[in-house]
Amino acid sequence: MLAAAAVCPCPPLLVPEVAAGAAAELDAARDACMDAIGVLAASRPDRLVVVGPADVDGDGPYPPGSTGSFRGFGVDLGVRLGHGTGAERPLPPSLAVGAWLLGRADFGDCPVEGLAVDEALAAEDCAAAGRDLAGRAPGGRSGRTALLVMGDGSARRTVKAPGYLDERAVGFDTRIARALGAADLAALLALDTGLAHQLKVSGRAPWQVLAGAAEGAGLGGRLLYEDAPYGVGYVVAAWS
Repeated sequence: MLAAAAVCPCPPLLVPEVAAGAAAELDAARDACMDAIGVLAASRPDRLVVVGPADVDGDGPYPPGSTGSFRGFGVDLGVRLGHGTGAERPLPPSLAVGAWLLGRADFGDCPVEGLAVDEALAAEDCAAAGRDLAGRAPGGRSGRTALLVMGDGSARRTVKAPGYLDERAVGFDTRIARALGAADLAALLALDTGLAHQLKVSGRAPWQVLAGAAEGAGLGGRLLYEDAPYGVGYVVAAWS
């Protein structure tokens, strides 16, 4: 059963060492993320899963203890998903940022694993993956699962954005923020896959995994942050 969820953006710039002199620009987003992580910790889960967009190394699960780093961003900083032997392949950046956030909270001995989701995964397959996550617990038992869901909105909010300006971006991100803040599962599952790709939205598939996981859980949502620094839509929300 899904006990709680936190939704956070996944730019490596959230990590102050990566942002360096620009770290203060994301202080509000960083603080909101930690508030959302606090909701996860308060839910006392039996299992915690970080869900985020895959990178070029592919999608799939990452077992507890999997490691990643920010060396590709010029910083010799490593992270780990909880405790365990982990996977041979490194965490993608989205899950590495999630691991960094979780490292700033106390989850005790709760198993922490990851799931990297292909950007092109269809909505119904995302929802099915979410239902599977919510239905599994350590040892195959039923239990309380919490999700940390990483992903960004459109990267086309301004002319200086990574994808340049697209006038559809603000409206799309507004719908995303409204759905995440209200824990509106139907609205999340209805997000247009093609349009999300055109607008360079990295969070579409992870958010739809969340929607599947939350079916029948009766969770309410709370929007903690919404902005577009650097022309990219960032949303933070907590579900409990």
